[in-house]
Amino acid sequence: MDKPALPERPNWRDEADRLGFTFADMNGAPYWDETSAYRFTLREIEEDIENPSTELHAMCREAVANVISSEEWMERLAIPSEHRDFIATSWKRNDPELYGRLDLAYDGSGPAKLLEYNADTPTSLYESASYQWLWFEEQQKRSVLSADADQFNGIHEALVARFSTICEPGEDVHFAADASNPEEYATVETLAWAAREAGLGAHFCDLAQIGLTEEGQFADEQSRVIGTLFKLYPWEDMLRDEFATHLGPSGTRFIEPPWKALLSNKGLLPLLWDMFPGHPNLLPAFFLEDVRDALAGGSPSPSIAAAFAAARDQLAAGHVTKPIFSREGAGVTIYERGHATAFTRDDSYSHHPMILQALAPMPEFGGFHPVIGAWIVGETCCGIGLREDRARITHNMSRFKPHFIEG
Repeated sequence: MDKPALPERPNWRDEADRLGFTFADMNGAPYWDETSAYRFTLREIEEDIENPSTELHAMCREAVANVISSEEWMERLAIPSEHRDFIATSWKRNDPELYGRLDLAYDGSGPAKLLEYNADTPTSLYESASYQWLWFEEQQKRSVLSADADQFNGIHEALVARFSTICEPGEDVHFAADASNPEEYATVETLAWAAREAGLGAHFCDLAQIGLTEEGQFADEQSRVIGTLFKLYPWEDMLRDEFATHLGPSGTRFIEPPWKALLSNKGLLPLLWDMFPGHPNLLPAFFLEDVRDALAGGSPSPSIAAAFAAARDQLAAGHVTKPIFSREGAGVTIYERGHATAFTRDDSYSHHPMILQALAPMPEFGGFHPVIGAWIVGETCCGIGLREDRARITHNMSRFKPHFIEG
């Protein structure tokens, strides 16, 4: 894995505007950056990223099965008690999932480490599935990339196949997001594009315009009843929304399904470590309340005493605290040798329960720290996208970087 400098395509910004990629530059700084790209070998992709990511997702599904039968874990994941049956029924009914993004730390020399799982409302989909593939094809035509190069990117094709599997032919699907947010619109339009290719009807709907009929069904701004809804609106917020009591009775089929609320939650990380201690792709993780005293020299909660003792030295060298609900690095603090060395100023999620996770050594390429987003469609990893930043905590302005495979 390395990051060679590459020439930019002529007039690529004009092309981005024409294609609707209006956020390629944000606030006067580049978001899409093709002045260089990350290069991987095929072995690195297949053995260190693709296969482990598929395995990690399978482990996450095992975790859901455990939580469904555990009131203790439902409580720890802050699932509102009045909606626990709604979530459990969704899992037992085998409601199908669509996609997710595992965020990984990886430098080419060791096992990729799971930082978190964006299992419900992951963005950067358009950049990963579409625009970086266009970049790859054009750079090959210009001989910037060799004819033997490749890119790990079957995301669009996997989405088309998945929609064909989870929906009936000709089924109408509403895709809802904040209409004023270009990144969110690009995400749902990318999904709608795949749905249309799968032979489905696809309708965009502004989240703010969804209402309730007299019969208790959800409907769009044209009063069309919503039978199947993809929503770029996280379950932790939906379950606390004023319309939450109507989620089940509405009869709407949700994509992602309600059980994804158990995975779009950083409390998943201590759960995975509890179930799979020492797994090479996991970092030791605990709920902060269980280990707070131990970090100060006291004793941890008895239930995790042995696991904490095994990880004590690693956690003392470096760890991260983060809220179980948060977006774009909000509320994250890095500690090294007992001192906070990096943090985000956005504390809008910090009132939620916190977890503690061992610090993953982040690689550095030219002063930037990359995070690999491994895309899961259905239950299989089918592509990656990378974001990088000079800061050690990825946030909403971190750059998106294309990648290719060579060797």
